[in-house]
Amino acid sequence: MKKSLTTSFVLILFVKIIVAQSKGPADYVNPFIGASTSAAKAGDASGLGKTFPGAATPFGMVQVNPNTITGGDNGSGYSYENKYIEGFAFTQMTGVGWYGDLGNFLVTPTTGALRVVAGRHPELPGYRSRYRKSDEIAKAGYYAVTLTDYHVRSEMTAAPHSGVLRFTFPKNKESRIQIDLARRIGGTSVEQYVKVVDDHTIQGWMRCTPDGGGWGNGGGDPNYTVYFYAELSKPLKKYGVWSAHIPAGQSRYREDIESLKYDSLIAKADILSGCTEKQGKHLGFYTDFETGSNEVVLLKTGISFSSIEGAKFNLSNEIPGWDFNKTRRQAHALWNKALSKISIQGGTRDQKIVFYTALYHTMIDPRSITDLNGEYPGGDSKIHQTDKFIKRSIFSGWDVFRSQFPLQALINPAVVSDMINSLDDLADRSGKGYLERWEFLNAYSGCMIGNPAVTVIADAYNKGIRTFDLQKAYQFSRNSCEKFGNTPEPHDMDISGTLEFCFDEWCLAQLAVWLHHPEDVNKYLKRSETYKQIFDDSVGWFRPKNKDGVWAPWPKDGRLRQDYGTAESNGYQQGWFVPHDVNGVAILMGGREKAIADLNTLFEHTPTNFQWNNYYNHANEPVHLAPFLFNRLGAPWLTQKWVRRICENAYHNSIEGLVGNEDVGQMSAWYVLAASGIHQECPGDNRYEIFSPIFNKISIHVGTTGKTFTIIAQNNSPQNCYIQSAKLNGKVYNKCYIDYKQIANGDTLELVMGPHPNMKWGQ
Repeated sequence: MKKSLTTSFVLILFVKIIVAQSKGPADYVNPFIGASTSAAKAGDASGLGKTFPGAATPFGMVQVNPNTITGGDNGSGYSYENKYIEGFAFTQMTGVGWYGDLGNFLVTPTTGALRVVAGRHPELPGYRSRYRKSDEIAKAGYYAVTLTDYHVRSEMTAAPHSGVLRFTFPKNKESRIQIDLARRIGGTSVEQYVKVVDDHTIQGWMRCTPDGGGWGNGGGDPNYTVYFYAELSKPLKKYGVWSAHIPAGQSRYREDIESLKYDSLIAKADILSGCTEKQGKHLGFYTDFETGSNEVVLLKTGISFSSIEGAKFNLSNEIPGWDFNKTRRQAHALWNKALSKISIQGGTRDQKIVFYTALYHTMIDPRSITDLNGEYPGGDSKIHQTDKFIKRSIFSGWDVFRSQFPLQALINPAVVSDMINSLDDLADRSGKGYLERWEFLNAYSGCMIGNPAVTVIADAYNKGIRTFDLQKAYQFSRNSCEKFGNTPEPHDMDISGTLEFCFDEWCLAQLAVWLHHPEDVNKYLKRSETYKQIFDDSVGWFRPKNKDGVWAPWPKDGRLRQDYGTAESNGYQQGWFVPHDVNGVAILMGGREKAIADLNTLFEHTPTNFQWNNYYNHANEPVHLAPFLFNRLGAPWLTQKWVRRICENAYHNSIEGLVGNEDVGQMSAWYVLAASGIHQECPGDNRYEIFSPIFNKISIHVGTTGKTFTIIAQNNSPQNCYIQSAKLNGKVYNKCYIDYKQIANGDTLELVMGPHPNMKWGQ
């Protein structure tokens, strides 16, 4: 008996080892991390991660995602704490504030009487349903949930330009699939069209303009059309369209479509049974059928931002049959391939989950908006075709120039090149001639500050990513800095704008050097030092002043005052953002020792949970490069200390696992690089700071060369967070930084870790 038990134990252990060894990086992804918009749990109105848990593929056009609520600051369409699901949309933004957009082609399986409103108001019951948390599943490329009001198991998976839903219905004579064509996050589509093609197929489009709210509640100037081509596995026999009358002059912004008054209009919609074609201001489509117990019904849909024909072509090439599991396996394989560009060893299971989920989140955007046939919508509102690049969209520039694009430049250089080509193409075809800082489906939204695309271009060029029109990119960069920048004529000077523009102008000066524009080198280097003009010696910090040179009144709480000449920050946080001239700032402050002490105070006063605060506010981007300043100032052990603490306390394997908005990959990209032990302090400069990695071994496949850069951390542990010594390719290495060329060359960096700082290393 004892021998039998021992044998069984060995077999179980062997099986566990085999399973662990066969686990791919996609198996560590937990899409629920950050999937909440809760302001209460975030400790700030901006909310938490605002990620979505639905099915997607790397940088794909389609995201098939559960939507729990329409309206509010709810860009992801989903918040874990919500008790209802309205349906499953085929487009979705991730990690954004400003009310969001997309959430188009909302599909809901229902039973019983047809209802045409979601049901947000008690007076008007709707098609939304409660759902069961206990069997809600989210994995890379797959999502499933049970809608308990209808007893329908709902599963979804995605291909790059299409997606498929699998519904398992109960026995019911009034089962249904209904599609709200008007539905849109942050507003409504303003016009829709639907046509029954044959007994299994519908096609059409949804037009979304600023008049219907959406991005920035219309303030982001969103203007796009989503085309669809959808096939059902069950024949269309009893079907129809609902069409609501929208009176002339009726406002359709976010606050209006959230109201009971607006829903009351929709509830009176005409039900057009048997309608085969319809265009209108608020449409939906439904198909009724009888189902047996556990009967499976599938709906697959191709999406395009160019044409119905493009949507059809996308679907027929990606999901030609009805094999849901095959599409799911393909999505999983795509994620395994994408996530394998960085491999890790060591760390806990939770740390692996946090890492690979973060890497996963960095590969949602910038998404492709190019069809498989090469067609894409241009900035001139016309359809174009190219095989030279993939048109990409959703460039949250102010956020992503700091970590997201530097990360993609390492592992996905083609994506960076595509985005630069896309921004250039937009600047050219729109006739605007400058680079947008926050692009959304060809919209110049004007969101946030600075000229971040200039930094992305400079950083890419410096890494050898040059598959774009260099002279055109330079001209558009120059135009951007002339339109928005530290121009010499007298002007009001805030802190955030002045400092951000200084950095962009430094990046432009580097481009001018590389592309041989000597007259611009001195011009933009001089402008990059404008930050010195707003440093007030009397208070020892940066301070806004007007065009006449008069300082803004100094507030009682000084540089801790939020929005004191700053964007989404205070002066203490924003003032550290001079990445191109750290020594210059230290001189203004009275020397490096004073700068180190003051910077360390910023971190020492930060709450241990790193949620929204007036000090090191990791929940928002202005401070994201600050931990790496210690390396530049000569105290690398403090970079090692604080980066490790941020990784351990600001990121978790939980719904609240992101302390702030994901911001289109930035929050997660910061973690991926930080947990790997390298991060640029100054994008555009190929110097990478070295500090404490979370894992014992990190291997990064560098996209520009195809070689693998390896970091090995010996004696690594939560306690041993300080670098004692280092070797590069077997030779003693005493620098706290490494050049991109050494990374791209596939060098090996070995670190010996210990529990106490070695203040001699890295000096």
